[in-house]
Amino acid sequence: MSENVVHLYKDPTPEPEDHGTTPIPPTPLTVVTDTPAVPLWVRSGRAIRRLVTDERTTTVGRAVVRHSLYTFNGGRIVARRTWDSRTGARYERMLRAAEAAGNYEVAEEWEERLQRFRDARHRRRMDLLHSPLDAAKGVAVGTGMSIGVLVGLGIVMALNTKDIGDVITPLRATIEFIAALIRIVQIIWPTAVVVGPLLALLAMWTVGSKQQAAPNWALPANVRSSEGEPITPSIVVKALRDLGVPALRNAIKEMGDAGAGMLGPIRIAGCGVEVDVTLPSGVSTIEVQNRRRKLAENLTRHEHEVFITIPQAARTVRLWVADSGALDEPIGPSPLVTDETMTADYAKGKAPWGQDLRGDAAALSLYQRHLLITGLSNQGKTVALRSLALWLSLDKSVQFLMGDLKGVGDWNMFDGLAEVLIQGPTDEHVIQVTEMVEGAVDEMNRRIQAPPGTQFPPLIVLVDEAQVAFMCPAKDDEKRPYGGSKANSRYFMAVRKIHNQGRAVNVLMWQGTQDPTNENLPKLVREGAHTRASLALGTESQARMALGDKAVDGGAAPNLLRPGLDRGTLVVASDGITIPAGQSSITVRTHYIDDDAAVVITDRAKAIRDGVTTLTVIERGEDRDALADIAHVIGNASRLLTLDILKRLAALSEDAYGAWTFGDLKRVLEAQGEEPKKSNGRMVVHRDHVLRALTNRDGDGSASDAG
Repeated sequence: MSENVVHLYKDPTPEPEDHGTTPIPPTPLTVVTDTPAVPLWVRSGRAIRRLVTDERTTTVGRAVVRHSLYTFNGGRIVARRTWDSRTGARYERMLRAAEAAGNYEVAEEWEERLQRFRDARHRRRMDLLHSPLDAAKGVAVGTGMSIGVLVGLGIVMALNTKDIGDVITPLRATIEFIAALIRIVQIIWPTAVVVGPLLALLAMWTVGSKQQAAPNWALPANVRSSEGEPITPSIVVKALRDLGVPALRNAIKEMGDAGAGMLGPIRIAGCGVEVDVTLPSGVSTIEVQNRRRKLAENLTRHEHEVFITIPQAARTVRLWVADSGALDEPIGPSPLVTDETMTADYAKGKAPWGQDLRGDAAALSLYQRHLLITGLSNQGKTVALRSLALWLSLDKSVQFLMGDLKGVGDWNMFDGLAEVLIQGPTDEHVIQVTEMVEGAVDEMNRRIQAPPGTQFPPLIVLVDEAQVAFMCPAKDDEKRPYGGSKANSRYFMAVRKIHNQGRAVNVLMWQGTQDPTNENLPKLVREGAHTRASLALGTESQARMALGDKAVDGGAAPNLLRPGLDRGTLVVASDGITIPAGQSSITVRTHYIDDDAAVVITDRAKAIRDGVTTLTVIERGEDRDALADIAHVIGNASRLLTLDILKRLAALSEDAYGAWTFGDLKRVLEAQGEEPKKSNGRMVVHRDHVLRALTNRDGDGSASDAG
C-alpha cells in the first residue's frame, strides 16, 4: 500500500537574543498516513458526475430538449397539416380506417369525397395553364387605364393652374411613391431575412407547445405529474400507441381518425371509467394484456388501477380505469351489519358480499354451489368466507358442520349455531375434521337413498385452512392417510364424494385455503368447486390453480393484486354472481365484518332457531350411553326430527352411531317406555320424553349402551 508523507514544521523554542549564535532551523515532524492519494482523473470524474446529476443541470437539460422538440415536432405538425390541406392524404386515411373497421358505407362516402377533391384540384391546375396570359392582359389593361386616369387628372390640374407642367404631376407623384416603397423594402429586407425565419420557428414552437410534443420526461413537473387526469379518447389512443406494439403503433398512424375509431364509448363505471378497444388486424389481445403496467403508466395510473378483460367481441379488450386513488379508499359497511332486519333465503337469495369495481353491489348465490376461496396468508380469506356463512345463518333451515384448522377463534361465534365446530391445527383436529366430513358423506348417502321428491335442508360442510388437512401425515389403524391426494386418502376422498353427488341433495362443501399448490390443493378438489374466488396470489400459475385456465385467459389476475394493500379484494369466477357479458370473472371488494359484528349477527341467527347443541369434539372408540347421547344432541330444542337425531349422533361418534337406522333409535327409546311421535307427517322425538326416560332409568339404576 502506498503511503503519503506529510511534513509538519514546528517552530523552535524561542531563545534569548544571541547575536553570536547560528539560528536554529525548524524541526520537521513526519506523519505517515495510510490513505492513498486520489488520482486526478478520479476527482475530475466525480466532479463531472456531480455536475451532470445536479438538479439545476437536469432542469436546464430538460428545458433545452423540451423546447427544441417543441420546435421540431411543431414543424412536423405544420407540415402534416399543410400536406393534408393540399393533397388527398386525409381522405385516404379516413378511407382506410373505414375499411379496416368493416364500415363499407362510410368507406364509399369518403371515396366520393376524395374523388370530388381530385376533380376540383384538376380544374384548378388546368386554370393555371391559362393564368399567365390572362394575368399579362390584366396587367397591361390595368396599367394603361391607370396611366390614362393619371394623365386625365393632370390635364384637369393644368387647366386649373394654367400651368402645362401639371399634366405629368400625378404621374410623377405615383412614380416617386413607388420609388419610396422600393427604398423601404431595401431597408427592411435584411432584417426581414433574419426575423422571418425566427417568426416561423416561433410559430412552430407555439404549435408544438400546445400539443405537448415532447417526451414525458422532458415536460415540466406540473405537466409531467398529471396523475389522476380524466380519461379521454386521445389519452387512451396515445397510451395504446406508446404501448410498444409495433403493429398497433403503425396501424394508429395510418388511421385517418388517429385511432379514435378503435374506441367504443367511454362509460362511467363506479369509481372509474370503462371503454372497449377494437384492436386492428395483426394485434393480439394477449399483447395488450401482457403490458398492463406500461398501459397503466401511459394512462397516468398505477398498475392496480387498470384492469384488462376480454369481452365477447373478437379482437377486443375492455379497459377499466379507476379514478386515481379510488381503490385505496374503503367501501361501506356490510348490509348484514347495518340492516338488523335482514334475513337470508338459501334457494332464492344472494349473499351481500361487497362491491365490484364499478361500485355496484356484488351479491353471490350460494344455492347448490360448492365453494373454494384461496389466497396468500393474511389477505382476508377467513373474513370473506365467514361473511357468506353469516348471511346463510339467517336462514334457519341451513345446518353447518364446521372445521377451523387454524384454531385462533375466528369461528367462535358459531358455537351454538353449528352442529359441529372443531377448532385447532393439530393432527388430532385434522382427524376429527376428516371424520366430520365423512359423516356428511354418510348423510349425503342417506339422502340419496330417500324416496324421490324428498326435500332436504341445506347442509354446509365448511373447512377453513383446508391445506392443513391435505398436508396431514397421520394415518389410521388401517394405514390409510388422512391427508394427501391418493385414492385411499380419507379427507381427499370424502371431499371428492361430496363434490360428485352432494349438490343434488343440498350437501355442500366450502373450503378456504392459502398459498395453493398441487400438494395442498389437489387438482380434482379445486376443479370440483362451482364458485372459485381468489385473493392476492404470488404467481400466475397459482392464479390458474385458484380460478382455472379459462378465467385467467379471460383476464383474471389475482396475482397482480397487491398483498396487504388489496386485502379483502377477490377475483371471482362463478355463475352465482353477475358478471359483465363476455367476461369470465369479476373483481369484488368484500365488506369487512369484524368479530364483534359477527357475534351480533350470529345472535340474531340463534334467536330464530330452536337451539342447537354444538359438538366441539368427535369421540371415537368407546362405549356410549345412547339415551344420554340422544338427549345431548336434541339440546334445547323442544323436539327434533329423527333424521336429524341420527345425523347428529353419527357426528358425535361415527363408530357408535354411524350405522344406526330409525329402527335402532326406536329400539333404544322403546326400551325406556318412550317412542318417536309423528308431527306434521314427520317422525320426531320430544325432548321432555327423553329426559323423562333418563330420570326413570336412573331411578331404576339401569343403563342402555349403544350397540
